[in-house]
Amino acid sequence: MYSPFRTAALCGALSGLLLALPALIEAFTGETSATSVLFALSPAFALPLLTALHRRQSAVTGRFGDLAHTVNLVGLGLFGGAAFAANLVLFHFDDAVIDDALAGGPTVPVLSGSAAVFAVGCALFGATLIRARVFPRIPSWGYAVVLPLFAFLTSLPDSLLTVALHILVGAVLIWLAAALWQHAEATALSTSRLPVAP
Repeated sequence: MYSPFRTAALCGALSGLLLALPALIEAFTGETSATSVLFALSPAFALPLLTALHRRQSAVTGRFGDLAHTVNLVGLGLFGGAAFAANLVLFHFDDAVIDDALAGGPTVPVLSGSAAVFAVGCALFGATLIRARVFPRIPSWGYAVVLPLFAFLTSLPDSLLTVALHILVGAVLIWLAAALWQHAEATALSTSRLPVAP
């Protein structure tokens, strides 16, 4: 039987894997075209997870939860678009070309603003996860603390710190996806035990 929560959980787990596994590979190989493609796709799969997490706890979080979800959704869209462009387009340009492209115009302020909206949205939504206590506390705190740091520190040159951040964010997403999957399984089990009307 189809369950939107299961689908969202699978998407969230895939999003986490598309962050953590390439980062682990890059710790040994450095940045490659293949790992950049995987990083670029990850944010798109996080969108269904974010919405499903919100739906699961919305009865507890109320209007603040709706606001936090909206800000986080917009921020993820902006940040995901920037990650997509950086990993699939800018990755193939020479540093001099990238520096020239970023030197003028609104590009840098818009990218910085996108990261800021994403960071604020993650902090707000993470706060709803912590307050609602519907999902495990460790990944909830991780969402509130690690993801906002990730928004700004991933622009730094590749290092063990950026590798570790990618792996931590991936682990947070996978953990939350697993918790959502357990909820979907429990809901399906309780529904299957309901008496059938004659």
